Amino acid sequence: MQFPQGITLFERGWLSSNNILIRGKTQCALVDSGYASHATQTLGLLQAALQGQPLDLLLNTHLHSDHCGGNALLQVAYPQLCTLIPPGHARFVTPWDPVALSYQPTGQICPPFGYSTTLQPNTEIILGDQPWQIHAAPGHDPHSVILFQPEHRLLISADALWENGFGVVFPELDGADAFTEVAQTLEVIEALAPRLIIPGHGAAFSDVAEALARARRRLDSFAQAPERHIRYAAKVLLKFKLLEVQNVPLASLLQWAQSTPLLHHIYQSSGPAGQPFQDWVLALLDELVRSGAASRDQQSVSNT
Repeated sequence: MQFPQGITLFERGWLSSNNILIRGKTQCALVDSGYASHATQTLGLLQAALQGQPLDLLLNTHLHSDHCGGNALLQVAYPQLCTLIPPGHARFVTPWDPVALSYQPTGQICPPFGYSTTLQPNTEIILGDQPWQIHAAPGHDPHSVILFQPEHRLLISADALWENGFGVVFPELDGADAFTEVAQTLEVIEALAPRLIIPGHGAAFSDVAEALARARRRLDSFAQAPERHIRYAAKVLLKFKLLEVQNVPLASLLQWAQSTPLLHHIYQSSGPAGQPFQDWVLALLDELVRSGAASRDQQSVSNT
């Protein structure tokens, strides 16, 4: 995939979000920093690409752990780094609130970091040497933003649109009507008419019309059967943990599930009546195994 001059994509696995390096004559910026357990790798990729140049700006499209888990290490490595985050969760970054930021409820890790200023939707920011538009992209996360470079018609779409779908619509798990927001964000992307999209996960793609069509079909299926989306979200949480640890004793994974508030919330709101929590988790694991996303025996569970 050919990117405009100055754009480097570090395509990561699904545990870490993609990282996008934008270099200009006087400024270097990175969009999203990956998951905490991959932070050293993120820094290594960045240092190899910069070859001694400083990193000036760090931007987070949203504050899920897989998009900002490397922030703390990058801020140590680059003491003059200016960190920009969406405004909606800024009050939970300073002072640090791991519950409001979702890390404790999801059973995920994110070392505390600070921020310099916020990414205000409907404004522009210079990244590299070019202006980028900041657009609100609620749905997957109510405070997410996407970044659009109009000259090259390049969109950094975060988890609002992937080549095959979009991220879990987390506000729906709390009863919000966020499927509507997903639809509105897809309309924003369609109106921007990007020629090339760098998503939060997966490869960059140029067949935007087909990606939008797939996303809308997926959204319609979730809207018609919300319980399907809720169960999908629970499996995503389990799969994310497996991506983090790769292999784990079954008893340890069940203990982690037992201590993860969001899984309990999903179970209490939509789990089969009378089915014990552990049996519900085991049934989700069996679905992951049948789909090829995991393997297990009597003692352990592995990511595949």
